[in-house]
Amino acid sequence: MMSATNTTDLLLDIPNACTPGSGLCTGGRPRPEHLQAAARRGVRTVINLCPPAEAVDYDEAALVTKLGMHYVNIPVAGPADLTLENARLLAAAMAEAGPGHPVLLHCASGNRAGALLALKAHSIDLLPPAEALELGRRAGLTALEPFVRQLIGA
Repeated sequence: MMSATNTTDLLLDIPNACTPGSGLCTGGRPRPEHLQAAARRGVRTVINLCPPAEAVDYDEAALVTKLGMHYVNIPVAGPADLTLENARLLAAAMAEAGPGHPVLLHCASGNRAGALLALKAHSIDLLPPAEALELGRRAGLTALEPFVRQLIGA
């Protein structure tokens, strides 16, 4: 995804923040002030991979909407939710943001964000396994790497 905002400018002060590609910031769960900063930096879409059971002390969906951004929740609780369907949902949500509008993709730590991004990169964007894994690592993939490797045949 191309963006008028370069990746350095998009690096948000969220836990484990990564900028794996132009117009994309990944990481752990943002606080309200992080979401406010994201809106100021032109983020149009916030994609949350935390299942609703991973509740926080504020209503993320309501705040994102109030700030004028689009909120998407794709629940990924663990390896069983690393599916082609969820990769398709991620691809659609990222595409919907449109060119020139950065996306914030997060889970609780960034690990699931990197895992699903790697799966999307291989399954949807047709990157070779090694490149998809490298993208996933740049996006926060850590403990879920063995599962992603198995899924993409690496």
